[in-house]
Amino acid sequence: MNSIELEGVNKFFGHHHAVADMSFSVPAGSVYGFLGPNGAGKTSTIRMIMSILYPDSGRVTVLGSNNPESVKDRLGYLPEEKGLYKKMKTRELIAYFGTLKGLPWREAHSRAQALLERFGLQASADQKCESLSKGMGQKVQIISTLIHEPEVVILDEPFSGLDPINIEMVRDVILDLRRQGRTVIFSTHIMEQAEQICDALLLVNGGRKILDGPVADIKRDFEPTLLVDFEGDARHLDQPGVTRINNMGRKAELSIAQDADPQMIMQSLMREMTITGFSVREPSLHEIFVRAVRESAT
Repeated sequence: MNSIELEGVNKFFGHHHAVADMSFSVPAGSVYGFLGPNGAGKTSTIRMIMSILYPDSGRVTVLGSNNPESVKDRLGYLPEEKGLYKKMKTRELIAYFGTLKGLPWREAHSRAQALLERFGLQASADQKCESLSKGMGQKVQIISTLIHEPEVVILDEPFSGLDPINIEMVRDVILDLRRQGRTVIFSTHIMEQAEQICDALLLVNGGRKILDGPVADIKRDFEPTLLVDFEGDARHLDQPGVTRINNMGRKAELSIAQDADPQMIMQSLMREMTITGFSVREPSLHEIFVRAVRESAT
């Protein structure tokens, strides 16, 4: 079963074709990533799934309904443009959002307290939201998204403003939702996070789908890369058979042509510089992202 299906969806803002002929499906119980540059159409697509916007043509099906608005209480949504009611206390705010999704006040208050404890915010339960740091505010908004235990959770840039410890906490929450059989969709610019936790993904650019599907299948469609730890002049990384260089300072990811021999490239590199480690592996999502976006623009 699919939790969400889009078929031939188009959305215009004046003369701007923001989403063009978008078709994809999100399997139930999966973690599904929306990837793409700024302005690619990710947020507009999410807003159509949430019935904040409506497509100019095409079909959007959410939890089996062709009228996504009718199932909104079964969805949880963390928007990209975030905001808190600054004068409300943290626990009251979270409980209030729970009541908007149909929870009785007592139950909403109890769930809010439990979630604050889980996210390490119990000491801030009675603080006004205006006193929270950016990272703490982000966690409060994530809690508000989850309080009614939605079947589908949609998170637009959920890692924004979080330090590494809290990024790991949010990642664990997403994985726990998947273990519970819930569907999670999230957009992110952090390729490493998407690579670690996504079962499948959608890459969009210029409002159009560039690729989608299970992460493992997508990676098999791209040439392998040579990951090199090095010391010396990075200009020597540009060898015959190397089609792209992602130079990270003392480490580089080299895209290699299908007919190139990685061993020959390594021998050439070792004559020019000190190689402290290397491996041939499937390309990273970062590399796939850059290659696919560049190819779509040509």
